[in-house]
Amino acid sequence: MRALLALVMLVLLSVPALAVRPDEMLADPVLETRARAISEGLRCLVCQNQSIDDSDADLAHDLRVLVRERLTAGDSDQQVRDYLVARYGEYVLLNPVMAPHTLLLWIAAPAVLLIGGIVVFAGARRKRAAGQTALTEDEVRALEELER
Repeated sequence: MRALLALVMLVLLSVPALAVRPDEMLADPVLETRARAISEGLRCLVCQNQSIDDSDADLAHDLRVLVRERLTAGDSDQQVRDYLVARYGEYVLLNPVMAPHTLLLWIAAPAVLLIGGIVVFAGARRKRAAGQTALTEDEVRALEELER
């Protein structure tokens, strides 16, 4: 049973490695390494949260080929990224850039976490304070009668 589970895990973990087809790879290992580094930071526009190296969608294939064509033409890594951003928008980048128009994106998650922490802290404090309210005289007498 363990051997079968290990085999299934091995197959599942190796699936992304099959996304880059052998016919896409460049003969120059330096250019191929640069292409892989660029591709890791580019989002598949079909799969959304996968890099184009991990996706086997047709558009991801086209983007991988385009990256390699641009590198073969002599573009720098940044020129390739800039070309793809100009063509597809910043959404093609897996990690958004830090810029004034993306400031809300960078601040939103920590702000929501902070607000949530404040709400939980205030709620716990209020609940603790509610549990420590003084009993009225009638409640004290009723409690004493119940204890007897």
